[in-house]
Amino acid sequence: MSQRLPEIRALPRLLARYREPDSARGVFELVITAVPFLIIWALIQNALDHGYWAGLLLEVPAAGLLVRLFMIQHDCGHGSFFRSRVANDWVGRAIGVMTLTPYDYWRHNHARHHASSGNLDHRGLGDIDTLTVREFLAQSRWRRMRYRLYRHPMVMFGVGPTYLFVLKHRLPVGLMRGGWKPWLSTMGTNTAIAVLVVAMIRLVGYGPFLLVHLPIMVLAASIGVWLFYVQHQFEDTYWSHGKDWSFHEAALHGSSHYHLPVVLRWFTANIGIHHIHHLCSRIPCYRLPDVLRDYPQLAGVGRMTLLQSLRSVRLVLWDEERLQLVSFGEARARVQARSAGGRGLS
Repeated sequence: MSQRLPEIRALPRLLARYREPDSARGVFELVITAVPFLIIWALIQNALDHGYWAGLLLEVPAAGLLVRLFMIQHDCGHGSFFRSRVANDWVGRAIGVMTLTPYDYWRHNHARHHASSGNLDHRGLGDIDTLTVREFLAQSRWRRMRYRLYRHPMVMFGVGPTYLFVLKHRLPVGLMRGGWKPWLSTMGTNTAIAVLVVAMIRLVGYGPFLLVHLPIMVLAASIGVWLFYVQHQFEDTYWSHGKDWSFHEAALHGSSHYHLPVVLRWFTANIGIHHIHHLCSRIPCYRLPDVLRDYPQLAGVGRMTLLQSLRSVRLVLWDEERLQLVSFGEARARVQARSAGGRGLS
């Protein structure tokens, strides 16, 4: 097969043959994720009698499995994990209780993200908030401080994810006036979460439940936000205004190919093949590697390793002149170079 990249608008048509879900494979993937998660959870709880630190080591794989459950929920939201829409929806809703994510509400917001990713005129729809250099300079000092705080790694990957999953998802934020459906999704999920938490506390006790599940949830939330961040926040990502914005360009060049080690690819359900996912979101996660196998020329597009991804943390502003994400320091230097007497970044 030629190594030349296919014409970008033809790619969704070429990838359509990978869209058909395999329900048996879906059940298998669900079982090998949910059952180990429950087993490890029980092992950690039992380890409390022999010293908490022994069980604490198991919190990491448990968090990884919870992330994988979220990725299965994600595929269900795209209608791509099972053949049946009913199966996708109800498995997605059930997992949403474990991930603290109202399925129907999240699915709606995530669809908006796919429809507008990389569009400077439609930001804030399931995205990491991103300002251009010009917009940042036009902000008041207080608003610039707020943006800096929001973009600080301790907030973005520490406090922020816990706030997002534990608190923000308890209300249909962004769709408060969207009718009864967002409220039904969030309140139904909240009720199911409350029932599950009460049942687990009655079963194992309040203290043991928190000692086991809270670290799992916090770590999984941070991993999930990190994955979403690096899949769109990298130096040569794609942003454009509505009149020039292209869905296909945004999908292929505004989403990274996060090339992780094999074990991490499994725990993240291949979500790192994100450029292909955005081009054709109906491809099941377990078929994404088949695309790279058959179209190896796509593997190098937006490719980023685990080590390389660490550099993206400092990239916080979109430079509309260079068409790149830049750091606060790079933006400041550019502004000062153009106008020594102008206002820099504070």
